[in-house]
Amino acid sequence: MKDIEISNLCIKKDIVEVAKSLGLDEDLITTYGKYKAKIKANDIMQGKKGKLILVTAINPTPYGEGKTTVTIGLVDALRHIEENAVGVLREPSLGPVFGLKGGATGGGYSQVIPMEDINLHFNGDLHAITSCNNLIAAAIDNHLYNGNSLKIDPETITFRRCLDINDRSLREIQTSINSNLLSKTGFDITAASEVMSIFCLSKDLAELKNNLGNIIIGNNMEGKPVYAKDLKIEGALAVLLKDAFDPNLVQTLENNPIIIHGGPFANIAHGCNSLVATNLGLKLADYVVTEAGFGSDLGAEKFMDIKCRKGNLKPDCIVLTVTIRALKYNGGSVEEEINNVNIEYLKKGLPNLEVHINNMKKFTSHLIVCLNKFSTDTDEEIDIIRTFCNNNLVQFSISETYIKGGIGALALADKVRDMCGRENDFKLLYDNNSSITSKIDKICKEIYHAGTISYTDKALKKIEYINKIEANELPICIAKTQYSISDDPKKLGYPKDFEVIVKDIHLNAGAGFITVFLGKILTMPGLPKKPNYEMIDLDEFGNIVGLF
Repeated sequence: MKDIEISNLCIKKDIVEVAKSLGLDEDLITTYGKYKAKIKANDIMQGKKGKLILVTAINPTPYGEGKTTVTIGLVDALRHIEENAVGVLREPSLGPVFGLKGGATGGGYSQVIPMEDINLHFNGDLHAITSCNNLIAAAIDNHLYNGNSLKIDPETITFRRCLDINDRSLREIQTSINSNLLSKTGFDITAASEVMSIFCLSKDLAELKNNLGNIIIGNNMEGKPVYAKDLKIEGALAVLLKDAFDPNLVQTLENNPIIIHGGPFANIAHGCNSLVATNLGLKLADYVVTEAGFGSDLGAEKFMDIKCRKGNLKPDCIVLTVTIRALKYNGGSVEEEINNVNIEYLKKGLPNLEVHINNMKKFTSHLIVCLNKFSTDTDEEIDIIRTFCNNNLVQFSISETYIKGGIGALALADKVRDMCGRENDFKLLYDNNSSITSKIDKICKEIYHAGTISYTDKALKKIEYINKIEANELPICIAKTQYSISDDPKKLGYPKDFEVIVKDIHLNAGAGFITVFLGKILTMPGLPKKPNYEMIDLDEFGNIVGLF
């Protein structure tokens, strides 16, 4: 059966009952129908301090490797062994839903529901973020139209509009403010917007309002930064996000609680759910299972060096998801043969697992490699990975939650619980007080394993500007391809000593990080030749079909 068919057969619990499983009374949630709710996070001031488990992955194939499926299944498995666990996930973007990758609610018998609502408009959070972003853009143009008392230099305006749909034609556009002032701008996808990152890295509404005001929109004629707060707009922006800022509560197919909130991409932005949602989970449950987008070189590194740094979090365990097909892909197998048995390609792909293991050990020794098992995997292939992990002194487990639900990850749950009981040895990769170039150097050489780092003149000028306004003591958010640990999607496996070219740099002063662009990375993706929207439809009874 397809994911949506499995989802539709599930017997859902009333969301009020799901909330009670986390100790939440009905007055602490706002229901959106029978099966969705928002949690009034600001009303929950105290609680327990649970263990934090991060699920990440090796470099994926273009179709994803089931990281979210493993995350959801692990929550169900921990509940099976009578542990108070909750999952905390990102919200899906409509871009991938209608594009290539599909939704982000898990798969098979390890899903969150109602999957069609979550994958589509959900509780309106992404629409609120889009509206907030575009109000800033409109306010900038309105200020220029009405006399420009702030003396903004139109040529320096960096703030762009956004849309939660892949639309390549909007990457670069020209707007007309008046007959004498034309402006070149463009659209980013909502998941790549600074407002999305601010939404996910602010600890409360007061900080959210402050951070929105700190967005740099451009420079004045004297070369000094102009902030969104100079437009006296931050109050209105906070109003637009007020309801969205409460995390969303849904359930797994096994009726266990899942909090979903925020959805920045990891290849462009920082790739983690909201800090509010993670902290809420840690107050409500003994075990919080979360995930970070794409491979550990992107999502996990940013989870640690940006989100954990900002929120003073320390993950107690990292689960590194691997699939046999991803290893074969990294070993040179073509996509059409990726599900066929080929020991040679599998062994050639093992160095990609090796580099992710070694990278994660730079943050913590609390690491478990989890094979997300597919029906095409053979015992011989599995034994090769198990032996490889044993030789690399890292624990190994198997997840079969896609076909078995929570009981398919009981062994993984036991290992996670055991590892969370050990003394936490988590550490960050770099010191924020280091120079911008040294922080970039640290990530590129220690996580991507590059040999040299070069900078365009454009990037060097941006660094000079950031240093000049004394905004250099911020973490680095690198935007690059997800398909390789390098900045080139064609360099699979474990490339080493290659050259990285820093093409551009953008200061996200509101979000509190510096974005560094490597390779051919786009902040507004396009749709593929065969997009998912061709399969999505309503049947004769009004039911959604084709969504996955």
